[in-house]
Amino acid sequence: MEDRNYLLKKIRPEVKNAKVKESTLSEERFQNECLRPIAKFQNDLLLHMFRVYINYRKNVFFQLNLEKRLTYIEESIKKDSKIRRQLQGVFIGHFTMEEYVTYSTNYKAYNKRINNLCIERIKSQMQFFETAVIE
Repeated sequence: MEDRNYLLKKIRPEVKNAKVKESTLSEERFQNECLRPIAKFQNDLLLHMFRVYINYRKNVFFQLNLEKRLTYIEESIKKDSKIRRQLQGVFIGHFTMEEYVTYSTNYKAYNKRINNLCIERIKSQMQFFETAVIE
């Protein structure tokens, strides 16, 4: 178990602007120490998962203007439980046992943070969807 925990933490990239201070609230601390590094590490997978989701939804996304695409991303992740759970699973699978215990004590709040991280990460990389093609 210790090897797994060590290896999971070792592969996570550093997020330079994810500062944690003594006064940082526990939920924000968890986000900055755990969720944000996982989001950065899993970035490519998150983008590809959302691209598959777009494809599954008959590529309606590509018929929308930029503003509506941004709304589509947000609404999809907030309202479609299938994609939301898949994205959350990407994070949960990278938790150490200690992190999972922390997550399970307030999973609703942490899931909301995971969803928001995914929304912002996908929105900030819209150019990916212009070039990515899945058959």
